[in-house]
Amino acid sequence: MIPLAQVAEIRRLFFAEHWRVGTIATQLGLHPDTVRRALATERFVRPAIMRPSQLDPYRPFLQETLQRYPRLRATRLFEMLRQRGYPGSVVQLRRVVRTLRPVPAAEAYLRLTLLVGEQGQADWGSFGTVTIGHATRRLSAFVLVLSWSRALHAVFTLDQTLESFLRGHVEAFQAFQGVPRVVLYDNLRSAVLERQGDAIRLHPRLLELCGHYHFVPRPCAVAAAHEKAQASYCNSSRICGAH
Repeated sequence: MIPLAQVAEIRRLFFAEHWRVGTIATQLGLHPDTVRRALATERFVRPAIMRPSQLDPYRPFLQETLQRYPRLRATRLFEMLRQRGYPGSVVQLRRVVRTLRPVPAAEAYLRLTLLVGEQGQADWGSFGTVTIGHATRRLSAFVLVLSWSRALHAVFTLDQTLESFLRGHVEAFQAFQGVPRVVLYDNLRSAVLERQGDAIRLHPRLLELCGHYHFVPRPCAVAAAHEKAQASYCNSSRICGAH
């Protein structure tokens, strides 16, 4: 079913503007049969013909199996059905599997609107290598991005040591002429020493820097890079200092 507003638009384009069915389908991103049904005109409505399928006896088995293993490949299901007497082709099976495979529930993310100066995001970036004399060194950059303005400051270094990490903060704060109230980290070793569930042990040198510049360090949840990418707050975690 499509919304009534879209039905009205389809009928307007067809009867008032005299658009073709194919043109309406293309412009509205719909299947031509959907457009025909919305027109509710007999000459456009195709009667549904239900034909028996070789897969009909196996549908309950497919539904049960896909409910338990929703990511199981059609080729594996084909082998399982062949052992149970299925005489058809894998192509026919794929068409049916597409209609029966459960659709995973979409995970919703709450995008928060941040205040000016409220939050920054810090991370390391890799930029290949550079040649210095006869030596080849890896080139890295400490990057601090302000979540509200997307202003960015990068400090290029030849290492990713703790000293370079802390120096990057200081130079970024000086460049911005201010300090965000919260800085997000993607579980960097320079920031997070240990993590057990929601309990996080931060590096003591980073905590010293936080105490000096009066900002809150906030690591993102594990395997949740989207928490930084959308400039939103990370999951609230219990932050504890190093003992």
